[in-house]
Amino acid sequence: MRITGIETFTVGAGWKNWLFIRVLTDIDGLYGIGEGTLNGFIRTTEAAIRELEHFVTGEDPRRITALAKRMLDSVSLDGGHIHRTAIAAVEVACWDILGKSLGVPVHQLLGGRVRDSVPGYANGWYRTERTPEAFAAAVRTVRDKGFKAAKLDPFGTAQGFISDAELDLAEAILAAIRAETGPDFRILIDVHARFTEIEAIRAAKRLAPIGLYWWEEPTTRDRQETVHAVAAASPIPVATGEMYDTVGQFYTLAERGGVNIFQPEPMSLGGIGNTMAVAHLALAHGSYIAPHQSGGPVATAVCLQLAAAVPNFLIQEHFDAFNDPWTRDLVTWHPTVDPANGHLSLPDAPGLGIDLNVEAARAHAYDPRAFLNIHEEGWERRLGSRGDTG
Repeated sequence: MRITGIETFTVGAGWKNWLFIRVLTDIDGLYGIGEGTLNGFIRTTEAAIRELEHFVTGEDPRRITALAKRMLDSVSLDGGHIHRTAIAAVEVACWDILGKSLGVPVHQLLGGRVRDSVPGYANGWYRTERTPEAFAAAVRTVRDKGFKAAKLDPFGTAQGFISDAELDLAEAILAAIRAETGPDFRILIDVHARFTEIEAIRAAKRLAPIGLYWWEEPTTRDRQETVHAVAAASPIPVATGEMYDTVGQFYTLAERGGVNIFQPEPMSLGGIGNTMAVAHLALAHGSYIAPHQSGGPVATAVCLQLAAAVPNFLIQEHFDAFNDPWTRDLVTWHPTVDPANGHLSLPDAPGLGIDLNVEAARAHAYDPRAFLNIHEEGWERRLGSRGDTG
């Protein structure tokens, strides 16, 4: 079996863009799908895949680790997130091919199921004004869909420090959500790396009485040391790692202590193999993984394959239920939410358990205005190109 080429599909999905690929083989009808979504860098990542394509063309797609290493090492220079995301798209597609060729789901190749469903938390659910009333109304939709957990960033465009008035508003939003959902609903906070170390601690102490599940990316991405200082002082458990693009960064996270929720992003990290390495590292550390996933439905399937096989898997981020309705036509399988416990179902068909509808992908062209910018006033509404009145 040999790889004969790679097809790419850039898709405009309202307020964001997605990048999907198909890795083709010389076996009639056998191909693998992958995803290379990186907010704001869709065309750049697509170009990176094209530049790496010659390293895998003519090679056996079942030699997944060797191919990933070749795409990484052969360039000599490290292309960071874009490089790793391009590798991940191809690597994931090769796992899909391997599973399909053997007639088994990817999680079977990773050691088999350790669970039949996984807790999920909603994201992308608030496309609304930044008021307590609007957020309380929006979270009803989350609850109605069966989720028992949701993540949000209530801090507007604050950066570095947040004024008392803005922090008062954030607290009021969270209090309104808590009043609407009750004490057992998990509220997760994404700080989006926006605060200084001391401000992240101040805000965490202020908001902790509401009962928050975690405090994500509380401070700068430039220096890893600050997250440990915040974790040591924060009354809310700290989660981080979505921006890491090497396994070694997670080693440093474990070594310095204070953080027990690791958030590898399989697409940014280079794929399934590296994410499994992080899961094993976290297991040895006594920690859990909760993969970041803000891309499209193929990346969702990747995370759920990992959720099936990783024993120290905590909870899975989920945007799909809140994307535009037409996006359901893009793929052949979607996880369901069990309203009894808020768990997501897991794929069980061969490979990733999901296929791409090429016609639907081509019907929704890449949109250069579709990306998330949390420093733009009103970003919570996630309007994308729909907010363009020009």
